[in-house]
Amino acid sequence: MKKYIYLMILLFGVLFDVNAQTKEEQEVLKVVAQFKTGIVNADKVLLASITAEDLVYGHSSGKVQHKAAFLEEIASDKPIDYLTITLTEQSVTISGNSAVVRHIFSSQINNNGTPGNLKIGNMLIWQKQHGKWKLLARQAYKI
Repeated sequence: MKKYIYLMILLFGVLFDVNAQTKEEQEVLKVVAQFKTGIVNADKVLLASITAEDLVYGHSSGKVQHKAAFLEEIASDKPIDYLTITLTEQSVTISGNSAVVRHIFSSQINNNGTPGNLKIGNMLIWQKQHGKWKLLARQAYKI
């Protein structure tokens, strides 16, 4: 009977440990939430503050932008105005001063004035720079 109790305690410990997030992971998830808010609100100042100067931003269409072009496009709401964003199946992997975030990105949008929905996969690479997480690269892919 004791063996079963110890086994149950061990299993619960493993389950809770798998779902636990480190402080670093929590920080990354916080900045991902800010990134999402910045896109929906077309907040150029917020997005500028959480993106690296060397940002490489890849779209699912294959288009690649650097920081200035990305910020201008989001701030202008053209061609796409992001009305809502939902992130699902999100994972975070920390390695040194880098973090890889993967998720499914679903959004209600206006594309040049035409309502629509967008569902893509994203991989975001965050880098800790001067103690703050900055988006270094993003690559979207069709699903």
